Amino acid sequence: MAGDDFKVKKTDSQWRDQLTPEQYYVCREKGTERPGTGKYDQHFNAGEYHCVACGEKLFESESKFDAGCGWPSFDAPAESDNIKENADSSHGMIRTEVVCNSCGAHLGHLFPDGPTQTGMRYCINSVSIDFSPEEDGE
Repeated sequence: MAGDDFKVKKTDSQWRDQLTPEQYYVCREKGTERPGTGKYDQHFNAGEYHCVACGEKLFESESKFDAGCGWPSFDAPAESDNIKENADSSHGMIRTEVVCNSCGAHLGHLFPDGPTQTGMRYCINSVSIDFSPEEDGE
């Protein structure tokens, strides 16, 4: 992530102090949580999903669907400018990495196999996002 021009910049030590070890592993070291273990995989309440590292709004509950893959899946970001896509050729695969465009946190990957109208599946690690429930009256 070095060299990228993100709005939120912190030292490695500051990220380690802010994030849990698992959040740090996923968000800063591009790790992946085990499938089916994340708290937002089967979470379908109304609200918004934000970057756990910087609070940027990433996804809305209306775009979430059950892909059966073991990770939270969305068919579109809340705002396209809040997500950055990078080519990822790690692990012998060619994929599209998805990162927070505000702080560079690794979120997951994007696949063109979604079942909705967009045809996209943003496969996101639960530990890289926080959920804010929709307030009554909205």
